[in-house]
Amino acid sequence: MECLRCFNRNFVTATHLFKGCVGAGLYAMGDCYKNGGLVYASIQMPIIAVLCVHCELMLIYGSLDAVSKTEGAESFEYPDTTEKCFQYAPGYFKPIATVMRRITESFLFITQFGFCSIYILFITKNLYQVLQTYDIDYGQSLTMLFCMPFVMVPSLFTGLHHIAPVSNIGNLCLIFGVAATLTVAFTEGMPSTEDRSLITNLPNMALSFGTALFSYEGIALVLPLRNAMKDPNDFNRPLGILNIITALITFVFIFTGVITYIKWGEEVEGSITLNLDETIPFNQAVKLVAALGVFFGYPIQFFIMFNIIWLPMLQRWKFVQGYRLIVEVSLRFIFIVLTFCVALLVPNLELFISLIGAFCSTTLAFVIPVFIDFAVKAQTPEELKWYIYVKNVIILIIASFGIGLGTFKSIEQIVEAFKQNYIFISVTATNNNNNSDDEASSNYNINSDNNYNNSNDDNNSNNLVF
Repeated sequence: MECLRCFNRNFVTATHLFKGCVGAGLYAMGDCYKNGGLVYASIQMPIIAVLCVHCELMLIYGSLDAVSKTEGAESFEYPDTTEKCFQYAPGYFKPIATVMRRITESFLFITQFGFCSIYILFITKNLYQVLQTYDIDYGQSLTMLFCMPFVMVPSLFTGLHHIAPVSNIGNLCLIFGVAATLTVAFTEGMPSTEDRSLITNLPNMALSFGTALFSYEGIALVLPLRNAMKDPNDFNRPLGILNIITALITFVFIFTGVITYIKWGEEVEGSITLNLDETIPFNQAVKLVAALGVFFGYPIQFFIMFNIIWLPMLQRWKFVQGYRLIVEVSLRFIFIVLTFCVALLVPNLELFISLIGAFCSTTLAFVIPVFIDFAVKAQTPEELKWYIYVKNVIILIIASFGIGLGTFKSIEQIVEAFKQNYIFISVTATNNNNNSDDEASSNYNINSDNNYNNSNDDNNSNNLVF
């Protein structure tokens, strides 16, 4: 009963946390299971969920400790918490407080930038498949450029209240897309699991780890959501919002990953909607609705990313304060174009998701919270027990596995994809040139034969007259 009362009292916060963690990562669960295998990925997901919750609690407790020691402070967000915890810690922590804040802000920015580019890739790939069904094929790059004005207009708005209402529509679209895709998978019939991998190799497991951690992308929302609650303790109590929503999300992730990997196996795409038969009108509608859901989510993700750099600029530079609207809109335009440029350069949606998850999400979700915990515990040395060291070192080892091997493998496969695209383009161009040369040679031979025949006819005619 306590669980239900807590959930009813904070339903809006729960939905916001759910929205923050369910996005393009949910649609990539099939790829997560393809890289990890049915057994490994199913074990990995709850372990990552537990680690994420634990690290988020360390971040919350670090923020509460920093607020209690800062006069006049009511709440802190992620970068502020990092800086204050290091400032109040003894020894080597204090001198690097500002550096740690900059590192946190940088990873938050890169992560949100990556989310925006992934959203663009997601929209483009689904729309491109539908257009190809109607023999409209201008290439994926031109399809992406066609989408740019529609994505850009809502993202240029400077107030969140202009774009927040559409986020609920976007969430309904995303949920419908997943539900419809799973329904199609069941109605078409599920194949046997004999040909599906149970456990894969270590490099592919690292890719699976990156995709899984990308999916739990809500750590940047934890402090803002908790700070906005009427009773913040409802957020992190044992049967509170954080634990309930994380358990629900984990179940949805595992269910989606298992079903889609069993259904499509090694052919499963970075977005499960891409595996639907695009010649069927209902499947086309599912792809478009899913793309629409991500489209509505882009302005929110962009707003979070832009504020990470915009608010410090607004505080420090008088020029920005004097021409605020012009500078803000101009910068928004530039960064929107940059997210499209990155999306144009990356050939594979699933590899980009693994890269962002392995490099950025792992650092934000695991590494920085562990350092915050060390900084807080160092202020009262009697709390820094041996098991705290062991627990935090284990988390750092797991994070190092994701960052090191996951990032390396993602970059390696992205480079390989670039090479394959280059070879394909080169072969296509060579074939076109050869075809042109063959046509020219054929035309030349035909003309030569015609000229020769005409010449013989003239000579014969002259002989007869003579």
